[in-house]
Amino acid sequence: MEALGDGNHTSMTGFILLGLTDDPILRVILFMIILCIYVVTISGNLSTIILIRISSQLHHPVYFFLSHLAFADMGYSSSVTPNMLVNFLVETNTISYLGCAIQLGSAVFFGTVECFLLAAMAYDRFMAICSPLLYSTKMSTQVCVQLLTVAFVGGFLNACSFTICFYFLLFCEPNRVNHFFCDFAPLVELSCSDISTPAAVPSFTAGSIIAVTLFVIAVSYIYILITILKMRSTEGRHKAFSTCASHLTAVTLYYGTITFIYVMPKSYYSSDQNKVVSVFYMVVIPMLNPLIYSLRNNEIKGALKRELSRKIFS
Repeated sequence: MEALGDGNHTSMTGFILLGLTDDPILRVILFMIILCIYVVTISGNLSTIILIRISSQLHHPVYFFLSHLAFADMGYSSSVTPNMLVNFLVETNTISYLGCAIQLGSAVFFGTVECFLLAAMAYDRFMAICSPLLYSTKMSTQVCVQLLTVAFVGGFLNACSFTICFYFLLFCEPNRVNHFFCDFAPLVELSCSDISTPAAVPSFTAGSIIAVTLFVIAVSYIYILITILKMRSTEGRHKAFSTCASHLTAVTLYYGTITFIYVMPKSYYSSDQNKVVSVFYMVVIPMLNPLIYSLRNNEIKGALKRELSRKIFS
């Protein structure tokens, strides 16, 4: 820890985020677009949480996880979007050293929680379709709370690994981060110290979490597919597929983009492509999730209609 007192490190009081573009006209256009996306993200996910809380028809494990997924989406988007919007309005967007650490930690925390929640929702669908008679026992309130605890503890530990390794990096001039938020990879590129351990630990923890949660999702859906193919009723197959469609769409979008960023070799894409993909999975996907689950879920649409009717006629 003595390395933290190095002159180069202590002199670095903050960073300059280069953002998405220098074009003033494009900055205004992007500001309006991303502001609208952020408003829809917060309102959509908040509405999902409220609807699930007040509607007794949605008091089931899958919606329990969905409400916390909506919370994670709001936190995930809020960790980077407000600062990105500021970046469009100012000529030079600076962020303090502490602010950068907080932004990095919060983004990693909510992103990790999302991975665990998507895995928990896949397990829930597996139990509902493959073992319906044991569903109420295997997905009891206690089990759901335990899975949720694992998600938040896992997110906290992964965020700690990133944040601690960030503090072990020594930075020299220039302090210009080629991104719209304090992502770990561009920060490592700015470091003028040995990055072997600080870069390896977060890669290992993040890679392990992605691999484990994706494995749970894959195994769950393999068993789900086998069970569905054994069904003789076409209507039963259609109903089983429809209950998984929303979750599969969300999983494909989220894991497809984070795999592109964190798994594919860096030589396959440029920093500008990295920024575009990061905007998609950190800003756009949190907006899409409530739309995906509401538009393709009859129970949510039915609960929404009932609550609206109750408000109108009360």
